[in-house]
Amino acid sequence: MKLPRRLRPGEEATLYEHLGELRGRLIVCLVSIAVGFIVAFIFHDHLVRSLEHALPESRRQLVTFGVTEPFMTSLWVSLWAGFALALPIVLWQLWSFLAPALELHTQRTVAIFVFCATVLLACGLAFGYYLALPASVHFLTNYDSNLYDINVRARDYISFAILVMAAVGVVFELPIVVLALVRLGILTTKKLRTNRRIGYVIVAAVAVALPGIDPVTTTLEAIPLIVLYEATIWVAVVFERRWRPAPGAAELT
Repeated sequence: MKLPRRLRPGEEATLYEHLGELRGRLIVCLVSIAVGFIVAFIFHDHLVRSLEHALPESRRQLVTFGVTEPFMTSLWVSLWAGFALALPIVLWQLWSFLAPALELHTQRTVAIFVFCATVLLACGLAFGYYLALPASVHFLTNYDSNLYDINVRARDYISFAILVMAAVGVVFELPIVVLALVRLGILTTKKLRTNRRIGYVIVAAVAVALPGIDPVTTTLEAIPLIVLYEATIWVAVVFERRWRPAPGAAELT
């Protein structure tokens, strides 16, 4: 399969050529997802075992109901893992299609933002996997254990685990969102500092709205949100000085 050629900045192309490039990049994305799914399905037992680590040792034997549930659960886990494996290729194809419409200095800025967003996402997933998920699961599986015979259903638990990790990963993207708004001029660091209390209320509301019905998960999602929000304000102060030229310099130019 011939890979689509990336257009140079400012290079003109016909609608037919753009559609042909788009089709080629979509095919690359679908093939990469399919390959990722196959690889993930081969190792799906390791994936399920790695998600079970958050459960108490006495509850790590997941329960299924129905004839098709074991197969469908493994298939669903493999699909999500395959998409995660293929995500760098998918994002690269998207970027390669859109980048020629941007100037070179804009491309560099976007590339820096994407790199930082990737690092923050990885940190968020690690925080969710090693801290948020185990704390949440231990609280939920031991709550009123004297009243219930608690058995953990595979499909429900895996869905919950993926949602918690994804939610924490999204939470860690807060600095990128705030910095992007500051870069576009929609927000200023002065507004962020003077409206700090409102920001904390919004952060708490976001933490409550994220997946995780128990107070432990909500708290563990709110804590990094607040820390990241505060850190982002000071990082934005530094970058805003670079992005906003001094009024005297603007007049001289």
